[in-house]
Amino acid sequence: MLTDILLTAESFVSDLIALDKQWLLVVNGSDSLYLDRVARVLTTALTWLPLYLSLFYIVLHNNENFRKVLCVLAGAGLCVLLAGSVDDMIVKPTVARWRPTHDPEIGLLVDIVDGYRGGSYGFFSAHASNTFSIAVFFCWLIRSRLLSTALIIWSLTNCWTRMYLGVHFPGDILVGLTWGFIVGTFVYYLYYRVTRRMNSSRRFISTKYTSTGYERSDCDIPVTVLVFTLLYALIRATL
Repeated sequence: MLTDILLTAESFVSDLIALDKQWLLVVNGSDSLYLDRVARVLTTALTWLPLYLSLFYIVLHNNENFRKVLCVLAGAGLCVLLAGSVDDMIVKPTVARWRPTHDPEIGLLVDIVDGYRGGSYGFFSAHASNTFSIAVFFCWLIRSRLLSTALIIWSLTNCWTRMYLGVHFPGDILVGLTWGFIVGTFVYYLYYRVTRRMNSSRRFISTKYTSTGYERSDCDIPVTVLVFTLLYALIRATL
């Protein structure tokens, strides 16, 4: 009985892995050199520096004391530490699942852009977990529907580039997003527990503010920055 269950489970996992590889080949690459360049621009961390700075501005402008600002920055740093560093230092070398570009079964079928192959192992995606943990943390922190939507789009854009470039399977991305959500939510809970005594007794019921006291007009800034960053990538790819 136990043997049958193990065999069934093994067959199920094998089918999932095979499906994962099939979907990767569907999403990976294209015949468009322009789209190749767009993906390369968008997957670069430096491209998103203006977005990070805009989030920092919101935090700085909407918190009444420097301790809370430091707590937010510490929370964002903890998101990256738990989401990305745990992945790179523990999970990837332990699981040791090949990236698509290094996979002995489909590696030759993967469309490689500008010789970019990434490291040997890819489970799970640090890009997915890092960006989604930050997105979720700020979604809970600011509670702006528009900003939350923009941050989720930002994270999913990064996820798309990783599959397009052939350095992550869809399964790597899904697990990374799941871990990022867990980390972002957990870190916000810690942040709330630490800072709840620092919060003022004011209740923000004006349409000018979100429920956590952030000015809605400030929330438009990262959204605008995201739009211009995407436009920059589209223009930069033509040069």
